[in-house]
Amino acid sequence: MEIKKGIAVSPGVSIGKCLIIDSEDYRIPRRQIEPSQRMVEIQRVRNAFRDAIQELTELEAAQDDTGGGRIKDIFAVHLRFLRDRTLRRKIKEAVQAESISAEYAVSSVLREIASHFTNVKDTYISERAADIYDIERRVLKQLLGTKREDLGSLREEVIVVARELSPTQTAGFNKAFVKGIASDAGGRTSHAAIVARSLGIPAVVALEDLTEIVRGGDTVIIDGNRGLVIINPDDATVEQYEAYSAEFAALGHKLDSIREKPAVTRDGVKVMLLGNIEFPNEATAVLEKGGDGIGLYRTEFLYLNRPTEPTEEEHYRAYAQTVGVFKERPVVIRTVDLGADKYTQSKRFAPEPNPFLGLRSIRFCLQNLGMFKTQLRAILRASVLGQVKIMFPLVSNLQELMQAKMILHDVMEDLDEESIPYQRDLDVGIMVETPSAALTASSLARESDFFSIGTNDLTQYTLAVDRGNELVSTLYSSADPAVLRLIRTVMQDAYKAQIDLSVCGEMASEPEYVMLLLGLGVRTLSLSAPMIPEVKQVILSVTMEDCNILTRKVLGMNSERQISNYLRNAARKILPAAF
Repeated sequence: MEIKKGIAVSPGVSIGKCLIIDSEDYRIPRRQIEPSQRMVEIQRVRNAFRDAIQELTELEAAQDDTGGGRIKDIFAVHLRFLRDRTLRRKIKEAVQAESISAEYAVSSVLREIASHFTNVKDTYISERAADIYDIERRVLKQLLGTKREDLGSLREEVIVVARELSPTQTAGFNKAFVKGIASDAGGRTSHAAIVARSLGIPAVVALEDLTEIVRGGDTVIIDGNRGLVIINPDDATVEQYEAYSAEFAALGHKLDSIREKPAVTRDGVKVMLLGNIEFPNEATAVLEKGGDGIGLYRTEFLYLNRPTEPTEEEHYRAYAQTVGVFKERPVVIRTVDLGADKYTQSKRFAPEPNPFLGLRSIRFCLQNLGMFKTQLRAILRASVLGQVKIMFPLVSNLQELMQAKMILHDVMEDLDEESIPYQRDLDVGIMVETPSAALTASSLARESDFFSIGTNDLTQYTLAVDRGNELVSTLYSSADPAVLRLIRTVMQDAYKAQIDLSVCGEMASEPEYVMLLLGLGVRTLSLSAPMIPEVKQVILSVTMEDCNILTRKVLGMNSERQISNYLRNAARKILPAAF
């Protein structure tokens, strides 16, 4: 049994068999075997080479002699390597002499060959190293067997383990079969973590080298509450976690019982709890958890996992479906937030040295007006169906906001000319996600109907910490005094301008921040659906006096660690089972 500590990003407990994905791009660790296992490992090598040859032969045959001619030449080179008896003998001898696994023997021998190519000064020969790495991945894929099966074809429950997961991959998981997620990389507010939380799948990230330790088929426990991953647990640990899982499920059922209750503090202050969604079918889950509407509809997921961009009609149907669930309750639709780690197929960006500081969000929309206007037309058309609001992401200055609003007005004029109805006085707001927006909030408030503080990016940009980088994950915290002071500034400027304000980052989903946000003056939180009951329970358990006292103490603290511990201890007293 081995225990790994990472960052808990999605609550819950799951126990299951491990399925490794994307492991072929990473070094296989040295693993010793018993002498009696040598022949078994050698036979695995033979089978892997045989299957790799068969797969490559089929791929080669599928290419035509025109456009695919160059590809066929590459396949032919790879096939010669795979059929090379000397190569296979060298791998076999490594298994016998060193008592190592088939995976490690294949990886070490092929990488040694690749390094020889790399060190040759002739460019053509040195570039052949890439072919060797490709062959390595192909053979390892065969050795890893069922561990590498397509997630779309899953027919049994698994725990997905990966070096890193994109939000696109995570969004495509089938909840019926993917029961837990663990990754080497990532942070609490990486987009993959956000999607996992929205789907209600327990997840732990920033585990550093889990993919090098675990093997496909191993039993794994994911503890998404404490940030633990337990590999091949003993019977006592499994029994303990089964009881813990049942306890956590019981808490969930208990919290579901307060679904119909309004989120009101003990002294009568009403708090609006809205849901964050990626897909239209998640709207029902928000309603079932007691949400008052949608505070953040992340529309970029309409663009992902598809070869072409969505049409205006596809946009409209997605928005109409969501608005139909909530009728007269608010639905805040954020315009597309592509870039950074989320790209479309037909608009895939040229590589950028620092994509999180590059062409993303509203910047991308302002440079791709056709795509932007298509989405705005669909939102405006859907606005007649309910209480729709438009929100622009990552606005960093007043000029960007004015440009976006001008384009919106152009689209309104187009709809007027076509006699297409829309809500003329719908609210238009912005996400406050950058220090520049927070520090100029008073100016932005004069041109906005509402603010929504996106604490994920605001924290990232304020602290200069990549929120998806596990190497600096300990530095990323919304409890940092600098972040809290910016939130307070935005809150004060919104109050002075008499516009609505919500917090829609993951900070709003964490029970330990609820009292602090209420004490800062926030009265609307937008969070992932699974977390609504827990946050509501905290609100029902406190008074505004409690929140104000806590907030004054926190704002007097200078250490992120001191603030985090204080907030966590306060929340633990209210909701001990969640911690």
